[in-house]
Amino acid sequence: MTSTFAVVIPYWGQSILRVLGVLVVVLLPAGTLVYLFLFKMMSFMQSRLGPMEAGPYGSMQLFAEVGKFLQKEDITPDGADTRIFKAAPYVVVLTVFLIYVAVPFGPDAVFADFQLGVFYVLAVSSISVLGILMAGWASANKYSLIGGLRAAGQLIAYELPLVLAVIGVVIQAGTMNMQAIVAAQSTGSIFGWNGIGNPYALTQFLGLFIFMIAVQAELTQTPFDMPIAESELVAGYMTEYSGFRFLLFFIAEFAATAAFAAVAATLFLGGWALPSSWFDQSTDAMNIIGPFLLFGKILLLSGLIFWVRFTYPRFREDQLQRFAWKVLIPLALINIMATAVLKVAF
Repeated sequence: MTSTFAVVIPYWGQSILRVLGVLVVVLLPAGTLVYLFLFKMMSFMQSRLGPMEAGPYGSMQLFAEVGKFLQKEDITPDGADTRIFKAAPYVVVLTVFLIYVAVPFGPDAVFADFQLGVFYVLAVSSISVLGILMAGWASANKYSLIGGLRAAGQLIAYELPLVLAVIGVVIQAGTMNMQAIVAAQSTGSIFGWNGIGNPYALTQFLGLFIFMIAVQAELTQTPFDMPIAESELVAGYMTEYSGFRFLLFFIAEFAATAAFAAVAATLFLGGWALPSSWFDQSTDAMNIIGPFLLFGKILLLSGLIFWVRFTYPRFREDQLQRFAWKVLIPLALINIMATAVLKVAF
């Protein structure tokens, strides 16, 4: 005689576990990116060692930085709209949390399996623009206001190629469900050969190229960092922020990089899955292996983002807008047309 024992977690308990899970998913990649790329990769590219004193090879430096910001005074300018000024960094951080909600990490490891997951991710990723505008306008500082307006113009311009780049993936997969897109890449084949599945980075290479450039602009990373532009605007929309709220903007920058890299890895690199010809993707083991596979792909794409950031000079504002409207958007439309034609033909 055998007996089974199942633990039933109430809805409020599931909600708490989801919140804790999202916190881990947001903060762990963000901290890893800060150490690997900001502290170390940039240092090596500039022929220096970077932080070395706090912990082995400077591995505890991030905790020292966080402690420093937490001890700083939280200052609000006299002329600022206090409530909006204080709320702005939370709005920007919230965007990252909302993106991760729809990103799958395994066959069962997903916070919310939306049927319109791609649409949801693209929609909530735009909320950060509101937070940046709130910060720029509420700071009562001309530098901050200019930075906020620059960010709004830039993010609106690059939202369109970001969305258009993803449409090719949706057409090819025939679904907007993130798990289904991962499955389509895992079980797919290339001219009848399923040795590596069908990662859309091969068939949608132009879409991936456009998506990554648009992500660079969405993150306001060099060469698209005009909203911050320290040589012109001090720190742009963050000029008046200090202490914990400045730390939130700092965390949001790196956490958003990891979040967009996770979305790109899911849409173009097969996400958490291996090719189905290698291993059964429906086993419980993939709920453990999958997050590590996805994390490795996040590091790969994030490394590319930061390599561009540390290498290229800043665009002028007119160059940035011209590049979006005259280069990326036409290329994205060509990619959509070619994908649609090939989908019907084959």
